[in-house]
Amino acid sequence: MELAHSLLLNEEAYNQLGEFQKAEFIFEWLQFLEKLLPVTSRADIRENQKKLVEQLTSLLNNSPGPPTRRLVAKNLAVLYSTGDTFSVYQTIDKCNELIRSKDDSPSYLPTKLAAVVCLGYLYKKLGRILGNSFTDTVGNVLKAMKNAESQGRYEIMLSLQNILKGLGAAAIPCHRDIYKAARSCLTDRSMAVRCAAAKCLLELQTEAVFMWSTDLDSVVTLCFKSFEGSNYDVRLAVSKLLGTVLARALTSKQPTASTRHNFRRISLEEVMELLGTGFLRGSCGFLRASGDMLKGTSSVSRDVRVGVTQAYVVFVSTLGAQWLERNFSAFLSHILDLVSQSHPKAIQSQMDAIGCRRCVSFILRATVGGLLGEKAQIAAAKEICQAIWKLKKVVDAAMSDSNLETRISTTDVTASQHVLVCALQELGSLIYGLGTTAAPLLQDSSTGVLEAVISVILHPSVSVRLTAAWCLRCIAVALPSYVSLLLDRCIERLSVLKSSPEAVTGYSFAVAALLGAVKHCPLGIPHGKGKVIMAVAEDLLCSASQNSRISLQRTQAGWLLIAALMTLGPAVVQHHLPRMLLLWKCIFPSSPKDLETEKTRGDSFTWQVTLEGRAGALCAIKSFVSHCAGLLTDEVVQRLLPPLPSAVDLLTQLSSIYKSYGNSLKTPSTVYRHKLYELLAALPPKTYEGSFCAVLKELVTDLTVPDSQIDASTFLLPPLCHENDLLLLGPLLQETDHRFIEEQLLLGNNIAGGSLEYDPFSIYEKVVKGDSVPKPLPPVLSVISAATRLFGVMFSHVAESHRLQVLEQLLNSIKQTKGSRQQIVQLNVVSAFSTSLKHLANCKGNLGPEEVRRSALTLVMGALESNSPLLRCAAAECLARLAQVVSDSAFTAGLAQVSFDKLKSARDVVSRTGHSLALGCLYRYLGGIGSTQHLNACVGILYTLSQDSTSPDVQAWALHSLSLVVDLAGPLYHVHVEPTLSLVLMLLLTVPPAHTEVHQSLGRCLNALITTLGPELQGSSMTVSALRTSCLLGCAVMQDNPDCLVQAQAISCLQQLHMFAPRHVNLSSLVSCLCVNLCSSYLLLRRAVVACLRQLVQREAAEVSEYAVALVKESREDFTPDVNIREIGLEGALLGLLDKELDQRLCQDVKETLTHMLTSMAVEKLSFWLKLCKDVLAASADFNTVASLDTTQEEETAKADDASVLTTDSDERFHPFSNPRWPTRVFAAECVCKIISQCENAGSAHFDITLAQERKQRDSRDDFLVLHLADLIRMAFMAATDHSDQLRLSGLQTLLIVVRKFAAVPEPEFPGHVILEQYQANVGAALRPAFAPETPPDVTAKACQVCSAWIASGVVSDLNDLRRVHQLLVSSLVKVQAGKEAQSQQYNESTSTMEILAVLKAWAEVYIVAVEKQKNQSDAHNHCLKTANSAEESYRDITSSASGLLDLVQTDLGTLSRLWLAALQDFALLTLPSEYASQLPAEGGTFYTAETIENARPHYYNSWALILYATALWLTSTGFIVADPDEGVNNLSRPVTPTTMCQDSSTRPLVKSPEDVNTDRFHLILGISVEFLCSPRSDAAMENIVACLRALQALFDVPWPRSKIGGDQELGVELLNVLHRLILTRESPDIQLAALEVVRLILFAAQEHVKEKRRSAEVDDGAAEKETLPEFGEGKDTGGLVPGKSLVFATLELCVCILVRQLPQLNPKLTCSPAVQPGRHLLLSEDGSRLVAAALVILSDVPAICSPEGSVSVLPTILYLIIGVLKETAVKLRDGPLPLTVAASLQALKGLLSSPMARAEKSRTAWTDLLRSALVTVLDCWDQDGLLQDLDEVSLLTAVTVFVMSTSPEVTTVECLQKRCIEKFKITLDSKDPLVQCKCYQLLHSIFQHPNKTVSYPYIHSLAPSIVGKLQEIEKAKPENAAELQAVQEGIRVVTGLTAAAEEEHRAHLVACLLPILISFLLDENALVSATDSAKHLHEFALQNLMQIGPQYSSVFKKLMAASPTMKARLESAVKGNQEGIKVKTAKHAKNPGKSSSIQLKTNFL
Repeated sequence: MELAHSLLLNEEAYNQLGEFQKAEFIFEWLQFLEKLLPVTSRADIRENQKKLVEQLTSLLNNSPGPPTRRLVAKNLAVLYSTGDTFSVYQTIDKCNELIRSKDDSPSYLPTKLAAVVCLGYLYKKLGRILGNSFTDTVGNVLKAMKNAESQGRYEIMLSLQNILKGLGAAAIPCHRDIYKAARSCLTDRSMAVRCAAAKCLLELQTEAVFMWSTDLDSVVTLCFKSFEGSNYDVRLAVSKLLGTVLARALTSKQPTASTRHNFRRISLEEVMELLGTGFLRGSCGFLRASGDMLKGTSSVSRDVRVGVTQAYVVFVSTLGAQWLERNFSAFLSHILDLVSQSHPKAIQSQMDAIGCRRCVSFILRATVGGLLGEKAQIAAAKEICQAIWKLKKVVDAAMSDSNLETRISTTDVTASQHVLVCALQELGSLIYGLGTTAAPLLQDSSTGVLEAVISVILHPSVSVRLTAAWCLRCIAVALPSYVSLLLDRCIERLSVLKSSPEAVTGYSFAVAALLGAVKHCPLGIPHGKGKVIMAVAEDLLCSASQNSRISLQRTQAGWLLIAALMTLGPAVVQHHLPRMLLLWKCIFPSSPKDLETEKTRGDSFTWQVTLEGRAGALCAIKSFVSHCAGLLTDEVVQRLLPPLPSAVDLLTQLSSIYKSYGNSLKTPSTVYRHKLYELLAALPPKTYEGSFCAVLKELVTDLTVPDSQIDASTFLLPPLCHENDLLLLGPLLQETDHRFIEEQLLLGNNIAGGSLEYDPFSIYEKVVKGDSVPKPLPPVLSVISAATRLFGVMFSHVAESHRLQVLEQLLNSIKQTKGSRQQIVQLNVVSAFSTSLKHLANCKGNLGPEEVRRSALTLVMGALESNSPLLRCAAAECLARLAQVVSDSAFTAGLAQVSFDKLKSARDVVSRTGHSLALGCLYRYLGGIGSTQHLNACVGILYTLSQDSTSPDVQAWALHSLSLVVDLAGPLYHVHVEPTLSLVLMLLLTVPPAHTEVHQSLGRCLNALITTLGPELQGSSMTVSALRTSCLLGCAVMQDNPDCLVQAQAISCLQQLHMFAPRHVNLSSLVSCLCVNLCSSYLLLRRAVVACLRQLVQREAAEVSEYAVALVKESREDFTPDVNIREIGLEGALLGLLDKELDQRLCQDVKETLTHMLTSMAVEKLSFWLKLCKDVLAASADFNTVASLDTTQEEETAKADDASVLTTDSDERFHPFSNPRWPTRVFAAECVCKIISQCENAGSAHFDITLAQERKQRDSRDDFLVLHLADLIRMAFMAATDHSDQLRLSGLQTLLIVVRKFAAVPEPEFPGHVILEQYQANVGAALRPAFAPETPPDVTAKACQVCSAWIASGVVSDLNDLRRVHQLLVSSLVKVQAGKEAQSQQYNESTSTMEILAVLKAWAEVYIVAVEKQKNQSDAHNHCLKTANSAEESYRDITSSASGLLDLVQTDLGTLSRLWLAALQDFALLTLPSEYASQLPAEGGTFYTAETIENARPHYYNSWALILYATALWLTSTGFIVADPDEGVNNLSRPVTPTTMCQDSSTRPLVKSPEDVNTDRFHLILGISVEFLCSPRSDAAMENIVACLRALQALFDVPWPRSKIGGDQELGVELLNVLHRLILTRESPDIQLAALEVVRLILFAAQEHVKEKRRSAEVDDGAAEKETLPEFGEGKDTGGLVPGKSLVFATLELCVCILVRQLPQLNPKLTCSPAVQPGRHLLLSEDGSRLVAAALVILSDVPAICSPEGSVSVLPTILYLIIGVLKETAVKLRDGPLPLTVAASLQALKGLLSSPMARAEKSRTAWTDLLRSALVTVLDCWDQDGLLQDLDEVSLLTAVTVFVMSTSPEVTTVECLQKRCIEKFKITLDSKDPLVQCKCYQLLHSIFQHPNKTVSYPYIHSLAPSIVGKLQEIEKAKPENAAELQAVQEGIRVVTGLTAAAEEEHRAHLVACLLPILISFLLDENALVSATDSAKHLHEFALQNLMQIGPQYSSVFKKLMAASPTMKARLESAVKGNQEGIKVKTAKHAKNPGKSSSIQLKTNFL
């Protein structure tokens, strides 16, 4: 194929190929040429033009296939338009010649067609350049059409369309001729020709004025004719033509006088009249209204009506949204008039009426719902309301109040019913779509929407009453705040008007509909409503028999209410269950005898009432079973069962009752049957085993003796066929945008679609799609579908012997019927049997013995050769399921063999299609039947069938079957891949485009082949690349196909290819194809496009986005997308699509695509994304002022495209999105949140304005989030203050995120302030509306969260500014104090729980922050006092803000603390396990009610942690001392109703002591914490765990709770165990640190307790009996610790856990293992170090809570761990600080060694021994080979020093130890590292100062001489740097210290050593100038020391001076120099007198 990639055709390569490869090669070359020509230079083209033209024209004679001829034509056209045009006439002549040829043979046809196509494209591209030649061409083509067959007519029409497009107005001379030709084609018998003609006429009308002026009537009539017998594509094309022509006629300007004298403007009324005629009278024309019209026989054919309906929509869409807004009232009245009484013909039968109503609803939905923005929709809703009021007046007039009792139904009344149904449905849908944005509409009293709807509930027509109820349901779902209100109103009217039949049914419908709406309203309804409704229902049922006139209505209404009540779910229903079961029991006779007596009594009316009532009861129970599965316990099931046998008995008696009482019982008995079948299907079959035989008998009768002659296939079979097979049956069964109206055509002529009035019980059920009305089928049909479902369940449960009888009976009944009856019976039977096979397969059942199989097979095979394609399809599926259930390979092979034989012999289409599909289906369920020869046979047969060009149907079915085999045969198929692929390609290149079904099957085959090849497609071998090229070629052919569904297939094939071999798919052409089809009118194509985009952007979002924009920039003339990609990019286009699209699945895909794009590109294209979101949010109605852009941007865009200004409205330019709907705006707000989180991952510059500005200056292309803060705030503000509640929630969430992320960003221009401070007004304004009284609780709850975050963020420091937001929280606190009783009765009680807890949580957060701030400041304050006074002022500022914040909270703390404790008590009750349920308070808790306990739980889980922490802080701040004075009676109670945990008031002591109150509170907090920390759910939020631990810290921060836990050892141990477990399960260092802090406090508490005990014991026993004192502390006098009981043991466990996790080397078990290599030091992370340090602090405290013996038993462990940590982490770090762990271990060591236990007499000796061995361990660290280089000797020396200094002398004065210690010091003193030396001097200094001489003297004797010696050497080598200098200074300090400590007789000696050293450091004046810094500092240091020593030891000093004159001279000159220097300084800097004067004083001693 690579050889095909050249400008000229490679004829050598071409001639070597076989016939079929030639076609492929040519196509590949033409494709390449199409891409190459536009980019080739003109010179090259001219050079090769002659040869190229020859090659291309010669191809015309080669009978090219459809795709090839199109490409030849395109290339010729491009070639002439870029090269020279002089030879073009020859080409045109040649084409004309080919067309004129007389050869009519089929082989010559492709050549003729190619010539036709070629002409079309040449004229399209070159147009007027071709001068006048077109008249001949058009004449010639039209002449050829006269005897052309359908392919010819099709191509000629398309070609004429192209000619017209190219020539424009120049073609006027030919317009009439073309018009005539197209007219005949528009009613052609071939559908493809009709479509082409419609396209041609659509092109014609752009220039042919007569079409929309003089000939308008005939064009319209022609279109109506064309709709007759049309298919979906024709209806789309013709409706587009009709709508466009009429829109054109309406908007056209007056033409010039010369063209038409008799032209007149046509008015809207006339246009509507024309369309209305088609809708009402069909295509029989205007004049022929005589005859059958008058006789009233003809009915409009449905396809005409559906076509006209689509034309209405096109007409309005073409005129646009603004036109619709202006003319809405005229349009509405016309549309509603279509179903009014003025046209009785249209609605004479119920069937017609339902069809017309659907059409009208569709027109309104598509125009009002699809085109208008929210504001316009509200206006439209008002218009509709006006219409409803008008009709209401008509009804009222007809039935004035006087004759209410004796009412007569008049024609007027029934006349208005259909209009009202349509108006109400549209009103409901409109409000449903508007959601909460419709609030202003309902509040507008002048419109009176609710009044209008409720007033119609009393209309005499049932369908109106039902639709009004449905409309109320839509209002309720849209505006949840109205549900309770509407329910109350309807229940109240129902009770008042009990005696009016209309009111009873109407209001009961309304209540049922509203109850059905509750599950869509997350905020629910008050729990008590259920009780009221149950009472009303019972009342209706009990009073039904009182008044026969309305007994029927009351019975139905009562059961309807009960059934609807069940949808509220188990929580509500369980309270009413006993009463409902009682009613259920009473409605059926209790024994068969009673049933017999019933039959003898009664008349037809009583039976009607009885059957209605029982059907209702069955419905209610079914509703119960399906909505309250949780309540179906065995006991309840047992109570449900008794009435069932009698219900079945009645079923068997129905036919005899029906015979006795006549026709009026027909419908009730059918309904009864239907409801009973539905209930039985919902119950487990075990429950009614006894009735199997009786029921099966009835089912068989229902299936085989249908009452109706109705073919129900279209709703019975599709669920039983596989969804992929349904594609074979044409577009009617596929999902399209017009499915709503197209469905009627599917159902066949004598069934109307479903409609609400057929089954009022469906009004409360959940609908499949959001706002569409439920459409139950007529009872006659629904009973059949219920019967097939139940048969399926029962057949799989009956005995096998019984199955045979049933099947034989079914087969006989099929044999006995004839004709159409037979087909209907067959259809029912097959669908029932297929359902049963489905059940058998699901439960892995067995079908039964051979005879059963045989009967089953006969049944299925008969259907497989049925005339109905749908039945064949279902039968093939059924056959495969049969094989699956039997699962015997011989049986399966037999089935396949039957089909093989049949296919070889049969010639008729029916059996060939059925059996070929059966082969494919067998594969589906048996995964490739195994054997290869079977596969080969199968493939061979299907190959042959798929080439049968005489029957496209056979081809389509065979290819479809082949695609199944390819898909399911798996790897076995690899050998067939190549031949199959070439077959598919050959067919793609040759099958005529009109056979779309074949092309669609080919697409499925190609898709399956690509999947089979899979990742192999990436390979580089010859064969693989050939396969890949073939696949790409196939995709290209399909992309060029005119059929949209084939294009969709092409896109999904390319999507697969892109997944497996991304490098080989040309992304730019794929993206351009996707952009072009993004707004296609075909739903499936749009879905394919978006699904493909979703996959592409996951990998290459940036490329996809760039290609899309590039495509628009080059914009070719044939690409005019509906969306403006140029300005808003592909992302904007997708957002626009999301806004307009109604298909849920597509919207979901669009959202995912955008999310992927955002994730990968938002950070790079930040401004672009933010502007997109801002445009969407700002375009909402009320913010037009906000949305104007900044001027700079505006100028830029203006420069960028002046061209586009001319084309678009100036208004449009500002708004890429006109009035987006609220879901789109919500999505935009969510995107903003996602953008922020993306930026957070991208780097800190996004949240640091200084950094961002710097980087922006460096590179202006960089963009950072912080620079857009104003936009973020504005977007959040716009969203948070919108009408839509969802949007408000999203806006508040965005605001919350912005506040949290940007709170700490400082404002560089005003130091000390933050950047958010300037937006406080916006934040306040965004929050205020959320606290208005009518705001829903979920919005208020969210706003509370934002408030607390804002106050806590510390953005605003000025209290007066904070007060605004604080005030909002205060106002909501007032609401909370009122308690749950005062809450509004609008929503479920749990919502008030949500709101209250949100408020309390918000306050808790504010209080916590205030306390933390104050704590930090008091720390800072202490720090300030230590440092200096200068910070006083600034400190005062800060404190004022923190204590101010605390003051703000303080005022409400009393109330808050009470509410917090109450909430915690509630939470504690709710966390009790279920077995304690009986002990919970009956009326619920403080903030929840007992009935809504389940709904309240999540709200408590959401907020308890912060409330707990706040409560703990409050209790600690009061030190547990306060008991509120006003809480005398019940301290731990709640604000309103006093109850305590499980006591009633009689048994409770009257007043609790403060001690008890505090104990209760302490245990409440501790209990909740332990319960939570014991087993935090794996999804428990981090912040909850941390808050809980912080609460415990706060609790143990004060003495009283510490005394509680210290005194209760078991409690302490339990807590430690819980914390240990937490540390094991949670990795987060924050949690572990917090836990360790709690452990420390518990230990501290225990210490206090032990100290207290010891002290009191000493006080009690007096000093005398010191010896007999009992031992306090753990380990008593044995030293034993009991695991599980011991606090010490628990603490040690926990610390070891932490230490070993961080330093595995500490584990002695591990140390020996190879995993831990000795001597490898790990550097811990910062968090790790902090954890280890915290654990060490705890360890060193442990001995304090032990008895002396106990301390001896734990000491080795503790020492091992502390020294272990020291050893492992004391590593030399280059000039770093001391590691935290080392410091901690030294600190711990010091704490441990100075423990009183070391000196207590009982433990002293043991401690001494242990400490000595510990010291040895430390000393041994030096001696390990090779470790010294990275061990830090300073830390080890420090440890040694700690031992020397902190233990009692007997530990370290043992000679051997002392020697080793001194040795170490000696070595270290000789270190080369000055820092080490320096540290060593410091340590020695401290040892030398040891008060005990036995300790210090040996060190002094051994080490002092060497120190002095070292110092004497300094004169030779002066210090070079600061470190060395410091070492020298430390050395001097040691000697000075020694001098001071020495005894008198040695002192003189020491001074005599020291002075010369010091004097040797002095420099003379000259040297001083040139000396280094170190030398100068040393000089000054020496001088100061000398000046101090001189006066102290003056005698020695003077002696020495006298003895050594040189020294004296040196000293004097230095002193002198110093004084002069000082004078100079004082002269220069008089500012610093302090220093100089102090130095002067010191120099006076000489």
